[in-house]
Amino acid sequence: MNTHFQKEIEKLKKKILTQCAIVEENLSAAVNSVFERDDEAARRVIERDRLIDHNEIEVEEECLKLLALYQPVAGDLRYVVACLKVNNDIERIGDLCCNIAERALALCSHEFPARDTISFDEITAKTQKMLNDALDSLFKTDTRIALDVIRRDDEVDDLNRQIHDRVMELVKLDPDHALIFVSQLSVSKQLERIADYATNICEDVIYMATGNIVRHAGPDADAKIESEPESEL
Repeated sequence: MNTHFQKEIEKLKKKILTQCAIVEENLSAAVNSVFERDDEAARRVIERDRLIDHNEIEVEEECLKLLALYQPVAGDLRYVVACLKVNNDIERIGDLCCNIAERALALCSHEFPARDTISFDEITAKTQKMLNDALDSLFKTDTRIALDVIRRDDEVDDLNRQIHDRVMELVKLDPDHALIFVSQLSVSKQLERIADYATNICEDVIYMATGNIVRHAGPDADAKIESEPESEL
């Protein structure tokens, strides 16, 4: 049974890897569609979300089948449970990419004001890097990378607050273009939420590897891991 279980685990890994690749591509395309005001790219992002939804159901069914047929314990059980949770997080990131693409479509139909000085470069780069590293930690089961991603979440939160403050300022200065500014704020919020889900993935990686639950521990997650013995199920 162990050999068959391991083969099924490898199939599960490949399905999740494929899903992650699609979501990473969608995030990059969604952000570019905003910067380049590319409505066709935005529509492709929205269309690919159907595939992400389909894959999410397949992965969930695969995880439930493994639990029912093999009744894994200890580390194997943690792995399958973590995959279930990560699968949902990845699908939600796909939804947020769709939201960004929808904002891009809305922005494409408007002329930007001269004082449009909101920069998304830093928050975009940090969010994409967090997601890339979170997925890297998942496939390497690397808690060191996972902890580093968790620590960086506050940086994205701070950048989102800065953009929020700048948008409020611009709305007061130029209320005629308030819709554009608010749409840009929505893009920032979606990126901040994607960073949150990248953090969730890393928390699940730590649970998968150690059995420790570090949810809500934030930057203190490493101290929590060191202070608690590995859990056995």
